[in-house]
Amino acid sequence: MQREGETRVEDVSFEDLGEVLTDFLEGLLDAFDLDADVEHRLQDDVLVVEVKGEPNELGILIGPRGGTLAAIEDLARTVVTQRFLERAAGKTFRIDVGGYRAFRRQMLEKVAGDAARKVLESGVACEFTPMNPADRKVVHDVVAAMTGVATVSEGEEPLRRVVIVPSDDQ
Repeated sequence: MQREGETRVEDVSFEDLGEVLTDFLEGLLDAFDLDADVEHRLQDDVLVVEVKGEPNELGILIGPRGGTLAAIEDLARTVVTQRFLERAAGKTFRIDVGGYRAFRRQMLEKVAGDAARKVLESGVACEFTPMNPADRKVVHDVVAAMTGVATVSEGEEPLRRVVIVPSDDQ
């Protein structure tokens, strides 16, 4: 039963979600005394919230291997949960800082392609260090587009990793 003043999750618009996340991130920027802008847009039914500013200043929000950015995204999910009582059903969002996600994706695509080619040449599997699910997906996608190699994920979170193996699909 909905109490007075509560927002039903299914009534939450992407715009409302974007405003809450923008407010959260602007508060975080103020706390770190960083000069940056926050913008949000809808892209393929995913709300993309971007922090834009001087790259040398934004690194603190990204952290090693994107760890701080992942933590900020987790905190943002908590903010959304508290604001809208539970996670906004059917609405997903992604936070990016200074174009880091696109840069990381390009880097992983190159590394995965190079590793897959080495596996093709040598016939020896290549095991990556543990990765978050989004990074593993990039590697899986790159290798899936190639013939003669395949991927498997091994291990348990947070130590789950991708292994590129030779395959028979030549």
